[in-house]
Amino acid sequence: MNLKTDSRKVTQGDTFIAIRNVNTDGHDFIEQAIQNGATKIICEKGEFPVETEIVADTKKYLQEYLYTNYYPKIKDMNLIGVTGTNGKTTICFLVYQMLKKLGKNPAYIGTIGFYYQDSQKVLNNTTPDTDLLYEMLIEAKEAGCDTVVMEVSSHALDKDRIYGLEFDCVAFTNLTQDHLDYHKTMENYCNAKKKLFERTRNNKVAILNGDDTYAKNFILPQNENTIISTENGNVLISQMDFSHNNTKIKFIYEEKEYETEIKMVGRYNVYNFLTALLLVHKLGFTVENILNLTKELTAPNGRMEKIDYKTNSIFIDYAHTPDAVINVLKSALEYKKGRIITIIGCGGDRDRTKRPLMGRAAEEYSDYVIFTNDNPRTEAEHQIMEDILNGLKKDNHEVIYDRKEAIKKGIELLQDNDLLMILGKGHEDYQIIGTEKHHFSDKEVVLEVIK
Repeated sequence: MNLKTDSRKVTQGDTFIAIRNVNTDGHDFIEQAIQNGATKIICEKGEFPVETEIVADTKKYLQEYLYTNYYPKIKDMNLIGVTGTNGKTTICFLVYQMLKKLGKNPAYIGTIGFYYQDSQKVLNNTTPDTDLLYEMLIEAKEAGCDTVVMEVSSHALDKDRIYGLEFDCVAFTNLTQDHLDYHKTMENYCNAKKKLFERTRNNKVAILNGDDTYAKNFILPQNENTIISTENGNVLISQMDFSHNNTKIKFIYEEKEYETEIKMVGRYNVYNFLTALLLVHKLGFTVENILNLTKELTAPNGRMEKIDYKTNSIFIDYAHTPDAVINVLKSALEYKKGRIITIIGCGGDRDRTKRPLMGRAAEEYSDYVIFTNDNPRTEAEHQIMEDILNGLKKDNHEVIYDRKEAIKKGIELLQDNDLLMILGKGHEDYQIIGTEKHHFSDKEVVLEVIK
């Protein structure tokens, strides 16, 4: 694809299109694009020493160009889209693994990267910008992929990064407070997510967590809706047994009872697993064949990833919303034998209103909490911490700004059969301080300390 929106990626002979974004304007980088070899510029204003095409709206032009020139090449691939506040990565990664083991040739696009066959690439956004997304879909198609499963974020839906794409199967996980710095209200956030369910095609399959309070907003009459619930759904969860190593599940689907055991922990992972199972089932595979794979399936990196230490279990998880923190810690309560010690922080330059909620969730469901940094970005760490600590009711916490020292202290505090929950960063291998990314991995620090 020789049409570029990032001047740094322009090479000789490319066309550069100047897109206006929230924080940057591509028109400011036209000269750089020409220096890098652009032989044509598409923009909304200006005169330049190479071929120039002036259009009214460069974003709209790009979307139409990509749809017209590239959608015909990818339209016969199965597209699966998953949205919701929490669980997207786990579901999509499970679907990706299931399809590979069932003989399909899938690709995955989401928070932990772009995967297909033996290729893995890191992404900057959960759902990439439209040009990058189409580029990946073409790449997957040319590699022989027949199915793409992707996480679809609320930002991507609001900004229409999935322009022109329609999905064979979609899924809703849950909706809880997050990204209100962008969406402002839960109603706006919900409406953004709902757009995915209006973009279905063929059998129009929609899988929904019916036990989430927002689920009814996603049950659209044009879709073939399958609802997962513990009370009243097409898939009825009849039993869940938890341990710190696995979860046993019984469920009823189409008047038949099934039983399985997954190598993942927590009540929410029961919904994640069943959502993935149904998405794959709706592509034509039997429930029995999918259940035969469960022993081979693993959660993605940084999603309740367990490290054993003496008699203790250390879990690393990406939980970075109030609801995710509550779910993870409530799940830990169901199989804890000793204490729960939690290490947690909140990101800078992001939704401030969720910080005290996360602080209260951590103190309520933990025996002890160490509050620390988690990507402070350009915001003062003391301001972030003040927001987190606002409204705490117990005296079961301390503050250690240095995340490495916080993890060291958490491990030092462990006694027999304790659980250490390190929340917020999960798979991330960086810490953003100011505008710079520094290498930092919770998992690496844990392994270094316990070694």
